[in-house]
Amino acid sequence: MLGFLQSAVLAKGGVSRNLCSARSSVFGEAACVYRPESSRVLSRNGVSRAQFSTKMMAEPIIDLKGKKALITGIANNRSIAYGIAKALHQAGAEIGVTYLPMNDKVEGKVRDLTLDLEPSLFVSCDVSKPEEIANLSEEIKSKWGTVDIFIHCLAFANREDLTGDFVNTSKDGFSLAMSISTYSLIEVTNALVPMMTDGGSIVTLSYLGAVKVVPNYNVMGVAKAGLEASVRYLAAELGPKQIRVNAVSAGSIRTLASSAIGGIQTMIKHVEANAPLRRATTTEEVGNTTAFLASDAAAGITGQVIYVDSGYEILGATIEK
Repeated sequence: MLGFLQSAVLAKGGVSRNLCSARSSVFGEAACVYRPESSRVLSRNGVSRAQFSTKMMAEPIIDLKGKKALITGIANNRSIAYGIAKALHQAGAEIGVTYLPMNDKVEGKVRDLTLDLEPSLFVSCDVSKPEEIANLSEEIKSKWGTVDIFIHCLAFANREDLTGDFVNTSKDGFSLAMSISTYSLIEVTNALVPMMTDGGSIVTLSYLGAVKVVPNYNVMGVAKAGLEASVRYLAAELGPKQIRVNAVSAGSIRTLASSAIGGIQTMIKHVEANAPLRRATTTEEVGNTTAFLASDAAAGITGQVIYVDSGYEILGATIEK
């Protein structure tokens, strides 16, 4: 994220109040505010004069130092959750990780994967079990005391519900997808809010299938639609506590989770051929946007769904070439 800001303000009495050029990047490698040594300003009597001052400041646009961030859903090094965790860590956040306690092999894999992130909190949590969410809450209270950022990267549907006709979705499959993919945001948020004593940021992951029909996305599209609605209701309710809630709608990415969706490789190739940027989205891009939403740089943003999909969402129709 590179941007330029240039402004010149005429000052009273010939004193310049603001003459700067700012260049920024997501983690601040080039994030500086420059005040040039010489600037031309108009004084009150209309006589121009040169002022000489030298001051350069360098502050990162995305600075999460001192923030504690809990990330759920890390499964492997290609998962979006892992890309987000890396971005938050690079921005200076203290990392906490939850993993699905399927077996010791899963725990070891996630622990090894996140070693470079230096997590100070590493807790098993199956969100289908209320007692494990309660245990997560107690672990955070014990080891951190407070939490500033919650990243919700949890979604699940039975494989048979992600192919074929949506009308054939089973009631149990529908309930399972909604419980894990949608209700878990509400339930875990409810457990964490008492520890967000200085405000905070909550970010979840959505997809285009929440608002448009995507082949084979089926019940997950309905679950993501519920998730996006939940973002808006939570944002409205938690706003007075200065807790912001947003979603990132990520484009099609080759991950272990997306491989369960029938025809996903064809969809990714379609995006690469037709999206305005002519490429698929990367986990790094999603991670950087999430870090922005988690930071004070996005202090005025809540209840929103931000698309990070190489621009594919804006298209109304495409013509195969």
